[in-house]
Amino acid sequence: QSTWGESTKRQGEMDYQNKVALAPMVRAGTLPLRLLALQYGADIVYTEETIDRKIIETKRIVNPYLNTVDFVCNKDRTVVFRTKPSDEEGKLVFQMGTANPISALAAARTVEADVDVIDVNMGCPKPFSVSGGMGAALLHKPELVHDILTTLRRNLTKPVTCKIRLLETPEKTIDFAKMVESTGVAALGLHGRRQEERPRDPAHWDQIKLVASALSIPVIANGDVFKFEDIKAMRDFTGCASVMIARGALLNPSLFRSEGLLSMEQVLKDFTRKCVVAGNPYQNSKWTMMQMVKDTPEANKRWFGAIQKAKTMANLSGVVEEYPYFKEFCSALPEKAAAFYDGSFYKSDAHYGSNPTTPAESVLERSCIPPLVGLNDVDEAPCEPPLKRSRVEVS
Repeated sequence: QSTWGESTKRQGEMDYQNKVALAPMVRAGTLPLRLLALQYGADIVYTEETIDRKIIETKRIVNPYLNTVDFVCNKDRTVVFRTKPSDEEGKLVFQMGTANPISALAAARTVEADVDVIDVNMGCPKPFSVSGGMGAALLHKPELVHDILTTLRRNLTKPVTCKIRLLETPEKTIDFAKMVESTGVAALGLHGRRQEERPRDPAHWDQIKLVASALSIPVIANGDVFKFEDIKAMRDFTGCASVMIARGALLNPSLFRSEGLLSMEQVLKDFTRKCVVAGNPYQNSKWTMMQMVKDTPEANKRWFGAIQKAKTMANLSGVVEEYPYFKEFCSALPEKAAAFYDGSFYKSDAHYGSNPTTPAESVLERSCIPPLVGLNDVDEAPCEPPLKRSRVEVS
């Protein structure tokens, strides 16, 4: 592989050989799930897609209370993107949605020093993305794709990649992939479904194989990996360099463990702790937990109703019997950080200073899904966990 340059803050190039990655997922790919995936064995984690103009309109702020770097919206002071360098350095891919090379470059430069790779989303079939000329819409605009990737490659010090879907025919997919390769990208992510296909349709591993054999850059295959053994099966069948996992990892992130799946109860406990230390908004935490359990076997669905009733992070932690951990974490926060948990810290001009590198002007989270949980929740009675029943693992 070629080296496209190095940042003074992050050294080394991403290795795409024989790796397993957490795929980019809207809403799900926030800091807690990325941290949990890494804990369970993922080599690389992708952020959720962030629209270029949204990250351009942010301010970089060092957060000393969570040991994170936050990108806070200048308009409403919500956290658009958060990373924890101590855990994610060398493993983090920032995915953006874009349809313009100039705004793509501006967005990439905003986060370049704090991520390891810049990835362009060219596979999302959702209307909000396609209607803006982003995501899968780019599959039909090869000249624009060439301009975007070339602009990024020539002006960034970090590797550039993109993630695409299959086109109408294998020949069209290969032609498009070769055009992408000609721009000098470090790797290509490939979802084995066409734009009109949905998760219920089987992924076309055979077509991924054709693309992987036609390119000289690493191909990261995506589609229908639901257990650890599927990782090797996909790699062996397609000849891909690496594998990325989306739905399987959301249903049970312990999929990354070579030792086997953990119980849903243990996964929920581990995820809750990541949400607490990441200062994640309870709304996003709750949504992700509900995705984990909603399609599981009946014995695991006992969690769904209890999670659904939660109104705060204290409630959620109580559901999975992690309230003592939540309470201890909150109690350890300095008094000046209290506003972190009621969402007002970023709203205060006193804590949104002009110099984001000084501790006095470092701030805590105001999530893009407002508000968080209040510190008064520490003394609030947590939700009771659901009745214990026999466990059924997610497969």
